Amino acid sequence: MPTEDSPHVTAKHWQDCTDVYDFLNQIRLRPGMWVPGGSLLQLQSLLTGYRAALGVHGIEKPFAFWPEDDFNRWLQEQRGIAGSLTWAAEIERNTPVGSTPVEEFFRLLDAYRSESAQNSTPGAASTRFPGIEYTNNTFVTLFWRRQLLTEAELRLEERGFRVVHLAAGKWASEQDMHRDVATALQFPDYYGHNLDALNDCLGDVTCYGPYDDSPEGTGLVLSITDYDHFTAACPRAAQIVLDIVADQARHAAVLQRRFFALVHSNDPDIRFEPVGAMPVMWNNDEWADSNRG
Repeated sequence: MPTEDSPHVTAKHWQDCTDVYDFLNQIRLRPGMWVPGGSLLQLQSLLTGYRAALGVHGIEKPFAFWPEDDFNRWLQEQRGIAGSLTWAAEIERNTPVGSTPVEEFFRLLDAYRSESAQNSTPGAASTRFPGIEYTNNTFVTLFWRRQLLTEAELRLEERGFRVVHLAAGKWASEQDMHRDVATALQFPDYYGHNLDALNDCLGDVTCYGPYDDSPEGTGLVLSITDYDHFTAACPRAAQIVLDIVADQARHAAVLQRRFFALVHSNDPDIRFEPVGAMPVMWNNDEWADSNRG
């Protein structure tokens, strides 16, 4: 059932889909294969799985189909209703005669996308998804110029993030790192000052909130300066710490919480192994080697 919004949709493998709307277009082409029986509750389950996969892999893309999210609010406004029904239940309950729930969903989806496109404004993505520039490709972003790091911190604080500062230039040993991290994040007295304990306690903070109950706002950011000093002193621990950060950031994303790290290095050529199954990457302004020399 092609529409004006998708006149040239062709069948492809689901792994080749670029976003949720591309995925939905594949379902539109072959609804009997994806939604046997025509149940929108099954379609809703498919979309929930899709969103969970984005969170697991740390991919920040627009998704409007949570029960309390944009598509559901738009549908309620269109129909002048309010209540706890999900969009799937509401559409199935009020499908017009002569149509099917799946056909009605795609008709409404096209209307929603058309209206959203008319109302969109430049910069809306960064406003709606604050911090996306530091989570889209990696949860650990490198900085060489301190001024760029400072500017990034200020932008994130303006968007409501809680930025926790750590000075790795003082870390001559792994124990120095554990001491400062435990103090900055108010880890409990039973914190074991080892990498396994760091993984456990950081996971508590990122996924469930800080131990000291301080306001988290939009999300939590670790800003670590002079990390090259710690890397030279404790190379294995330095790599594992970044891996722990990335892994816990991915866990937090599944719970719709934002956590990531900005890491400053005085060495413009520093390299790390991939962390959390994602690379450690230079920020956009210093991506090219020529911008760090």
